Amino acid sequence: MRPDGGYIIQIQGIDSSGKMEAKYFNPRLINVSKAQAKRENGKIKVFVELSDVGYPGSTYTLTYDPKEDVLRGIYYQAAMKQSFDVYFTRMK
Repeated sequence: MRPDGGYIIQIQGIDSSGKMEAKYFNPRLINVSKAQAKRENGKIKVFVELSDVGYPGSTYTLTYDPKEDVLRGIYYQAAMKQSFDVYFTRMK
């Protein structure tokens, strides 16, 4: 969950190619057009692209921080052409 607004990325699974089955909520369900995970330089990277009303082309590019157990990175809001530093905490 993103603490600054209650946004949620729900990762339901990752296949062997890195394709993720993911959902995004704000708080309603927003369509995810692409979700991918990969290991790069020993770090887990996550990319999520949204394609819904108000969100076409908006993306999250995140890196997992195991010490803090968070996904941290950049949210690109395509409609406004702006990038924001964000992080997601794990919901337990």
